[in-house]
Amino acid sequence: MNQLKVIMLSLKYNIMRQMTNKVTFLTNVIFMILNDATFIVQWVILFGIKEDFGGYQLNNVLVLWALAAATFGFSRLLFAKAFELPDLIVNGKLDSFLVQPKNVLLSVITSDTSISAIGDILYGFIVVLFCHMTLAQFGLFVLFSITGSIIITSFTVILSCICFKFVKGDVLVDTLSGAIINFATYPDTIFKNSVKLIFYTIIPVGLTNYLPLHIIIKFDLVSLIIVLGVTVISVILAFAAFNKGLKSYSSSNLMSSRV
Repeated sequence: MNQLKVIMLSLKYNIMRQMTNKVTFLTNVIFMILNDATFIVQWVILFGIKEDFGGYQLNNVLVLWALAAATFGFSRLLFAKAFELPDLIVNGKLDSFLVQPKNVLLSVITSDTSISAIGDILYGFIVVLFCHMTLAQFGLFVLFSITGSIIITSFTVILSCICFKFVKGDVLVDTLSGAIINFATYPDTIFKNSVKLIFYTIIPVGLTNYLPLHIIIKFDLVSLIIVLGVTVISVILAFAAFNKGLKSYSSSNLMSSRV
């Protein structure tokens, strides 16, 4: 509970700090919504030409896009610094976090937030309003937006721990983390089975977007348990990998502090 309180306080003050310039704050949010909306326009045009793509109807693609935007948004809003871990590790910038009486990993990944991510979240929830969801389906959408963001963050943390051993590990982290976003907005039925296997193992987009979408469309308890189980396991692995990698961390002796 104490750690959860710390996370919420970090989020609160990070947002307050960003809102000191209200024009910039609103501009970032609005332009992110508009940026996401342009891709939906493309799909609307495509579905005007063809009725379905790989068995996906327009409504299914809308939910997929909404889920992708919401998971991305929550991960960047709550745990933005997790996606900068390679730089912090390689350049020895973890020093100020090591002396704090809090969990180091949680302290690091919640130390910053991405304001444009609010635009992604709003966009995701606006889109689902047009998808004719039941209350139960909407509840699942909210749940999977959170579990997806946790899996994405944990996946990035685990990958980032490579940087404790290899200086150029950030290239691999950026590539695989970016792959989740790139594939998350396309129907999984257009990919071959060998590629789908990768999506459920090496690149967990299947567990953050595809499987949750299928559960929302047609509820399956076993699949739901799998998603929740993977979420818990990914968090455990992220903490274990980071704590082990921290033993190999080399300080840069930077004199810095956090307020």
